Amino acid sequence: MRVLISGATGLIGRRLMVELNEPRVLGRDAARARRKLGPVKTFSWQPETAPPAAEPFSGVDVIVHLAGEPVGEGRWTAAKKRAIRNSRVLGTRNLIAAVKSLDQRPKVLISASAAGYYGDRGDQELTETAEPASSFLAEVCREWEAEAMQAEKLGLRVVTARTGLVLAANGGALGRMLLPFRLGMGGQLGHGRQWMPWIHIDDAVGILLHAAKTESLSGPINLVAPNPVTNKTFTRTLGQVLGRPTLLPVPRLALRAAFGEMSHILMESQRALPKAALDSGYDFHHPELRGALESCINGTG
Repeated sequence: MRVLISGATGLIGRRLMVELNEPRVLGRDAARARRKLGPVKTFSWQPETAPPAAEPFSGVDVIVHLAGEPVGEGRWTAAKKRAIRNSRVLGTRNLIAAVKSLDQRPKVLISASAAGYYGDRGDQELTETAEPASSFLAEVCREWEAEAMQAEKLGLRVVTARTGLVLAANGGALGRMLLPFRLGMGGQLGHGRQWMPWIHIDDAVGILLHAAKTESLSGPINLVAPNPVTNKTFTRTLGQVLGRPTLLPVPRLALRAAFGEMSHILMESQRALPKAALDSGYDFHHPELRGALESCINGTG
C-alpha cells in the first residue's frame, strides 16, 4: 500500500510516517519537511493557490490528507480564521482537482476533520450521524468534509476523520499541559462539565490505517476513544498520574482574556463516540484515559 500524506510534519502525520513503507509527502516546503522527517520523498505544494502536480500521485493507493492551519495556536483574528478555513476548504478542493486530472487515480482518500463539527452539545452522545453545529469551527468542518466527499464522484472511497484531542508523549495539547500540571498549577477549565473527546496517538494512527484497509468504511468516522470524559475528570486523572494537585480552576473569563474567540473551543462539550470504528472491528489499544495518559507520560506513546 503506497500512501501519500499531506500535513506529515504534524503530530499525527509524524507518527503515521513510522508505520508506512516509503510514504510520500506533500508539504508547503519540501526541504523543511525533509529536515523534520528524514530522507523521504517530498513534494512542495501551496494548498490554497493551486492543485499539486501529478508526480506525487504516481502509483499511490491511499491519500491521507491532514494539512491545515493549526486551530489552537494564536488568537482567532480575522486573518487567522481565513487561514483556518482556506487551508482546509481550498486546500482540499485543490487536492481533489489534482486527483480529477489523473489517468490512474488512488483508491482511497482519508481526509482529516474535527470533533468540532458537533459544536457545543452538552451531554448528548454523538455518533457519526449527529448533525453539525453552526459555530465557526463546525461550519469549517462541514465545508471541509463536503470538499473531500467530492472524490467519491471520481471513484475513490472517502473517509472523513473527525478527530478529538490527540494524546501523545511528544507534543500536542498534552505537551503544553504538562509543565503547569507538574508545577501544581493545573486545574479544570471553567465549570469542568464539558465533555472532552480524546484519543491516544496509537489509536489515532491505528484507526487511519484501519480505515485505509477496510473497504466497508466510508464517510465520517469519529477519531476518538470509546470512553470520553469531562474536563473535570480529565484534569483530576492527569493530576493523579503526575502525582500533583489540581486545585486551581481556570475561570471562563480568564480563558476569554487569554485566548479570545478561540477560548470557545475549550468550553465546548462533545461527547463523541467512535461507533463507526467499533462497528467495523477496530480494537482500541488505549480505551481508558488513565492508561492512555500513563502511556504518554512514561514516554511510550
